Amino acid sequence: MTELRRRMIRDMTVRGFSPRTHEAYLSAVRRLAKHYGRPPDELSSDEIQDYLVHLVTKRKLSSSTCNIAANAFRFLYRVTLGRDATTFEVPASKQPQRLPEILSRDEVARLIASPPNPKHRLMLATIYAGGLRVSEAVQLKVSAVDRGRMTLRVEQGKGRKDRILPLSRRLMEQMEAYWQTEPPRLWLFPNRTGQRHVDVTVLQKVFTMAKLRTGIRKRGGIHSLRHAFATHLIESGADVPTVQRLLGHRSVSTTMRYFHLSQARLSAIRSPLDLLDASV
Repeated sequence: MTELRRRMIRDMTVRGFSPRTHEAYLSAVRRLAKHYGRPPDELSSDEIQDYLVHLVTKRKLSSSTCNIAANAFRFLYRVTLGRDATTFEVPASKQPQRLPEILSRDEVARLIASPPNPKHRLMLATIYAGGLRVSEAVQLKVSAVDRGRMTLRVEQGKGRKDRILPLSRRLMEQMEAYWQTEPPRLWLFPNRTGQRHVDVTVLQKVFTMAKLRTGIRKRGGIHSLRHAFATHLIESGADVPTVQRLLGHRSVSTTMRYFHLSQARLSAIRSPLDLLDASV
């Protein structure tokens, strides 16, 4: 490990950055150094800016990927290297704006019932029942399940925030049935050795296989279950601020898109064609 990398890791650790941020920032800096064939601390601000332009115009990477790279470079040069005046901008690029394709209740039920492995069925049910991010689901511990209060505790979700979710009675029954054959230990979803939680990629593959078995062709990966959770809640009458808290969104505007996507709201809107005089 180089001295610069060690210092950058130290600075990110002191500021409480998540392991995923560590990985993303270090990877961006590593690719920068490889591009120029020189250590990052020997590069000028103009060279960094040219590299960001290269990512957008030549490699045509997504705006989110380029923004992560820019944030990594700002951190490295401003914090670790102490170049306070350093500024980098990501060139504007038009990215396609796509709304998620929402799974119906029937489609969710079919997906959850599809895996032959009961553990995999429980994984999908848990993500949908709590509107969890896949990274939150894999890190659930058995102690997060409060049978007395019927709650599920998500620890250090996105933004390093804890939140408490209502625990579905049906999900609790499925957990207890599963625990009869697989007694609970530390992790709710352990890996094969039981020493760590299952990897995110396992859940992603389980969801992909479930889509193939059920023949569901709507776009989206396992995060579709979280989209469905939010939209179905709003369709059942839940207010947007409550859904916002359950999802752990910082801004209500992020949650509002599910309100706009809800079938109940769309069905209540009459097309102008239906308002025309039938004799015309």
